[in-house]
Amino acid sequence: MDRLRAYKPNILVIGDLMLDHYLWGKCERISPEAPVQVVDVQRETTVLGGAGNIVNNLVSLGANVTVLSVIGDDSNGKELSFMLQSLGVDANALVHQSGRKTSKKSRVIASHQQVVRYDSESKDDITIESQSALLKACEAWIEGIDAILLSDYGKGVFTKAFTCKVIELAKRYQKPILVDPKGDDYSKYKGATLITPNKKEASVATKISIVDDSSLHSAGTLLRNELSLEYAIITLSEEGIALFGEKFEKFPTVAREVYDVTGAGDTVLASLGYALSCGLSIQEAVMFANEAAAVVVGKLGSATVTLDEVDAYVHSLRGGTSESKIKTKKQIVELLKNLKNQKIVFTNGCFDILHVGHVKYLEVAKSFGDVLIVGLNSDESIKRLKGESRPINPLEDRAYILASLESISYVVPFEEDTPYELISAILPDVLVKGADYEGKEVVGSDIAKEVRLVEFVEGKSTTKIIERVQQK
Repeated sequence: MDRLRAYKPNILVIGDLMLDHYLWGKCERISPEAPVQVVDVQRETTVLGGAGNIVNNLVSLGANVTVLSVIGDDSNGKELSFMLQSLGVDANALVHQSGRKTSKKSRVIASHQQVVRYDSESKDDITIESQSALLKACEAWIEGIDAILLSDYGKGVFTKAFTCKVIELAKRYQKPILVDPKGDDYSKYKGATLITPNKKEASVATKISIVDDSSLHSAGTLLRNELSLEYAIITLSEEGIALFGEKFEKFPTVAREVYDVTGAGDTVLASLGYALSCGLSIQEAVMFANEAAAVVVGKLGSATVTLDEVDAYVHSLRGGTSESKIKTKKQIVELLKNLKNQKIVFTNGCFDILHVGHVKYLEVAKSFGDVLIVGLNSDESIKRLKGESRPINPLEDRAYILASLESISYVVPFEEDTPYELISAILPDVLVKGADYEGKEVVGSDIAKEVRLVEFVEGKSTTKIIERVQQK
């Protein structure tokens, strides 16, 4: 992750831009006029969709983004341009084609489920004049960019002539060009660095029914060879990602819960382009894309992903070095801003001499949510609470040992006698303490949504361990 933070790549996105419009509400009855649900709309949101979702993801990851597309001279086009400018993306290179309708997809969401979608758009090929204008803009930008991403939604931007010329231009300037393809004829993508169809799309394009690893291997190899690609990638939904390069490799999914797959393919393309631009190998880039997609499918609607979210998600599963799981209060607060769909659990203690009682307690605490944060008393705090002879182990040692436990997502030291300030900053969903707090006031119980008490392992405590050592 450090290499991804060290460089801010310049990435050119070319594709079908659109607006993703959402009507959010609830449904409690069926219409008396027809056998359909009546949705009580409570709020309305609009985000960038199509190639715009790739732009959104790249900006969230930290890239400098330039976008090229053709839109209409209409209100949707103006709204789209304004949204790009609000992101800090230069929209001046967008080509406005008279009479063209800017794509807008409207979705009605009731109780976290999509009820219906309706579209307003033009799908005809863009004009020769628009193609020439796009190619001219691409030539103007290409020297200063690290990678080109083509996001084809089949809305008319990627005519065969224009697509072939862009790929030829990228090869001339030795720029990697990654394609999210559409349709059943991939010949226009010949010579690209890689393409990223899903399993169904790859089956249609190759006319190979992908039912097992053997047919998957045949389809991926055919794509790579026939299109003269450096790599072919086939996304496999819950099964992960298949990579075809020097050899056939499968990278299993890391997603834990799936709420909505909308935009997951966009996130894969954006993440691959970002990672490769930052100098990661193709295998490292695929693993990163897998992790980023896992974050996105845990959200509702076309979603973006940040490096902090990916970092947090990996840690919540197993990952990261022990040292990277130790955070300051400021760091954990910033990180938690991006964990909106994960249940945060908090507990605290001295954890002076780690023993089996601690480990079992923390495993139970982790079971109450997705991310377990442990507040750790500083050395001075422990001295005030337990006397000058404590702690036995210094803060640095205690924090590192705790962070090595699989059940713990993050360790956050604090200087105060109680963790109240830390709890106020974290705002956990669940606050966990030992069962000896039954009937007592738990610090932070007025902040957390829920307090859970956990039984200790009988006879296991730091104090008793110290007493036994002193007796010998």
